[in-house]
Amino acid sequence: MTTARAGTKGEAIRLLEAEGVALVELDYESGWQDAVELGRLGDKVGIRVEYRGHESIAVESHAALVAGLNRPKISFRQRNLYCLFGLDGLSASELTALESKAMKDGDYILAGHLLRDVDAVWNE
Repeated sequence: MTTARAGTKGEAIRLLEAEGVALVELDYESGWQDAVELGRLGDKVGIRVEYRGHESIAVESHAALVAGLNRPKISFRQRNLYCLFGLDGLSASELTALESKAMKDGDYILAGHLLRDVDAVWNE
């Protein structure tokens, strides 16, 4: 059984009809509006449905942060980027540039000590 990502309500419905799916993640902005309805459909076929508006990413190095921000963003979710390395090692202008790049995608760069739950790890 696998986790499947749905980018639209129609895609979620198709995934609820698919074999081998245990969890459908609603990964589109209005997914919260469809979560209850799709959750009920999922209950009927034994598939869990989840909506999350953000994800927590542990970033292990400066290089991983730069590389991650340069990759195309494939999710609408807000990414909280928890830097497990010392941000004080970056110049003010470099940190400002990285924060600007993150904010264009609706993401935030945060200090690693604030991290509680990890959804993904960026390492380089």
